[in-house]
Amino acid sequence: MDLRSELLKSIWYGFTALDLERSGKVSKSQLKVLSHNLCTVLCIPHDPVALEEHFRDDDDGPVSSQGYMPYLNKYILDKVVEGAFNKEDVDELCWTLTAKKNYKPNKSSDTVLAERDAFRLWCLFNFLSEDKYPLVMVPDEVEYLLKKICTAMSVELNCVELEDLFSQDAVQQRGITVWVFLEMMDAGKLARGIDSSVISMAIEEVYREIVGDVLKEGYLWKRGQLRRNWKERWFTLRASNLFYYTGEDRKECQGNIVLDGNCCVEVLPDRDGKRCMFCLKTLSKTYEMSSSDTKQRQEWTTAIQTAIRLHVEGKTSLHKDLKLKRHEQREQRERRQQAKEEELQRLRALQDERERKLEELELLREAQKQAQVLLAQNEESRRQQHEQLQQTFEVQLREAEEVRISMQAEMALKEEEAERQRKRVHELEEMQKRLEEALQQEIRARLDEEAFRNAQAGLLAEEEEKMKELMTLQEEQEEYILKTQREWQELKQEMEAKSRALDEAQRQLEEVRANRHRVDQDVVAAQRKLRQASTNVKHWNVQMNRLMRPIGPGGEFPHNVHATIQISGV
Repeated sequence: MDLRSELLKSIWYGFTALDLERSGKVSKSQLKVLSHNLCTVLCIPHDPVALEEHFRDDDDGPVSSQGYMPYLNKYILDKVVEGAFNKEDVDELCWTLTAKKNYKPNKSSDTVLAERDAFRLWCLFNFLSEDKYPLVMVPDEVEYLLKKICTAMSVELNCVELEDLFSQDAVQQRGITVWVFLEMMDAGKLARGIDSSVISMAIEEVYREIVGDVLKEGYLWKRGQLRRNWKERWFTLRASNLFYYTGEDRKECQGNIVLDGNCCVEVLPDRDGKRCMFCLKTLSKTYEMSSSDTKQRQEWTTAIQTAIRLHVEGKTSLHKDLKLKRHEQREQRERRQQAKEEELQRLRALQDERERKLEELELLREAQKQAQVLLAQNEESRRQQHEQLQQTFEVQLREAEEVRISMQAEMALKEEEAERQRKRVHELEEMQKRLEEALQQEIRARLDEEAFRNAQAGLLAEEEEKMKELMTLQEEQEEYILKTQREWQELKQEMEAKSRALDEAQRQLEEVRANRHRVDQDVVAAQRKLRQASTNVKHWNVQMNRLMRPIGPGGEFPHNVHATIQISGV
């Protein structure tokens, strides 16, 4: 988030505060006043001619935020010089405009937040809010900010109230506005039983850390460069500088250590009555410092190394970098969740398709069973009809045989009945034809039955093909799962290899630091011996000059001087 984006967030609140009718537009006279005040706090020369030209009185109607942006960018934001103004003045101007309209604390009850605390929380909200309008803060950032404040107060965050707030659909979809956030903080639900002064100190600490880019603050003992004596100073660490003051009020700055890629921090052994020592080395000087305990020394060395790393990476703020990383993590988490949901939907679709095919298969099986029952019934019916026809045919055959025997017996006796018998035979032949036709019908019925069985076999073959397709889909799914597991194993092995390489590099770095520390100690010892030898030589020269000075008019040395010279071996 660059300086322009930070300024636009505050100016957006000022613009919306002037929109009294909530129509998205502001009158030109109010925009003139707002522009003049912005030029004042941003230390930009005010150009009334350009302002009057841009907001001519003959141009009717108020101006929307989109209509105001060209003038704001061209005549104000494009002229802003970083470091030439105090951004807190800009925030206070915009806060004054928007707080009058939107921030209404409960005056009848004991308000937890002071006016200054509400302003700092507003600035923290702007810093952590999403870079889109209207400005809101996602639940993750709200929880992050509240945890920072509770940590500064040395209390545990009450997550029940947060869960009730985050469970609302509007908060989950759009996020939380600054006025809802201030109302929640002002109600004191998250810090019950805590003194307001403690809350103010915690908000001030978090404000200086996040908005003020202060990585760490606190008292340290510092050794002087000339007198080599120890003095207690208040240190303030930022992304590129380490300031030290005479006191916690930071009114009198005693020095500024510029941090760059050539700086390094080393832990020193206890000596000269000082413990928990460490030094900060630059190209020109080495600063020795002592902390109150080992934990403080570790925190300071880590914070200074972080500041050096930010400078090397070209970053100006730790919390801007952390916010960007948290935003990327949320986007990655959302993408993973979306991919997971898409995978679940695809699996559900496959499962539904499989269930549908199983239902179709079950319906085919049920139809097959019904066809088998119907075929059995038809077979039984045809068998019964065939038995009945056969019995009828046998009866008729027996009757015909009896008639034929009687006719043969009667032919000898009754010639006159020959004609009648021939007619009877003819009738029997007609009956035989009918029986043959019935037999042909039975044959056709058997052929129809064979065709039905062939159709049933085709249905069974189609069912087997569908089962094979289902099995193929299941095998493809299992292969995809195995492939995913193998990729995860390969990623895990690669991360373990990188971790081992990082540990080896860290060990080599520690060895280099230890060698450098030993070399520095040897150099310091050699310098100490050289200074001692120089002091001894100077003292010897003084003694010799004093002893060789003549006394009296004759220029002779006194007797005791000769004796001293003889005793000293001169």
